[in-house]
Amino acid sequence: MSEEKKKEFTLEEVSKHNTEKDCWLVIGNMTNGGPKVYDITNYLDDHPGGAEVMLDVAGQDADEFFEDIGHSNDARDELKKHYIGEFKMSEEEMAKMKAEAEAKAAAKNASGGMNIVVLLVVLVAVGVGYYKTQMA
Repeated sequence: MSEEKKKEFTLEEVSKHNTEKDCWLVIGNMTNGGPKVYDITNYLDDHPGGAEVMLDVAGQDADEFFEDIGHSNDARDELKKHYIGEFKMSEEEMAKMKAEAEAKAAAKNASGGMNIVVLLVVLVAVGVGYYKTQMA
């Protein structure tokens, strides 16, 4: 990417590009550099999952869909080739996105603590089972 500032697009502008012949997506969030706009029209036929999955989210914010699939680093590198600009958001939208990112991070951290509890419970159960077999 060059030093010059890329164009900014609103959701209204992006939403007009929702066909097989003109397909744009918004992908990105506060944890990975913010939302960006990608013109993936020329990539539709090459997408391993088929064009239809991308056309389902064409002209929309497809970040959650993209992240839920668990794309590889190669896929992320391919996506960068189709970058055309930044996704323009209002202050309110930015605050909402930031709050959602913080909530997801907090939920992820909280679930990490639950994993430890589950592991401890399993270890105690194994220990009790072993103790009972040795006492019999």
